[in-house]
Amino acid sequence: MRLNSSILSLLINFLLGVSWAFALIGASILFINFLEIGIIYAIFGALIGALPFIFLVVILEYIILKQDILNELKKQTKLLDELKQKE
Repeated sequence: MRLNSSILSLLINFLLGVSWAFALIGASILFINFLEIGIIYAIFGALIGALPFIFLVVILEYIILKQDILNELKKQTKLLDELKQKE
C-alpha cells in the first residue's frame, strides 16, 4: 500500500478487502433470491445489495488518495525549504 503508517495501511487494506467481500456476498445473495421473480429484478437486487459496501470502498479509496496528496505536499514543502536555505 502507499501509506507510510504500517498500522493505518494494514487497517485500510483489511477494510477494503472486507468491503469487497461483503459487496460480492450481498450481490450474490440478493441475485439468487430475486432470480425466482425475474432476471431484471435479480440484477437490480444485486446492485442494491452491493451498493452500501461499494460506497465504503469509495470512501476508503478517498482516504488513501488524500493521504497520498498530503505526503506529496510534505515532500514538496521539504524540497522548497531546502531550496530556500540554499539561497
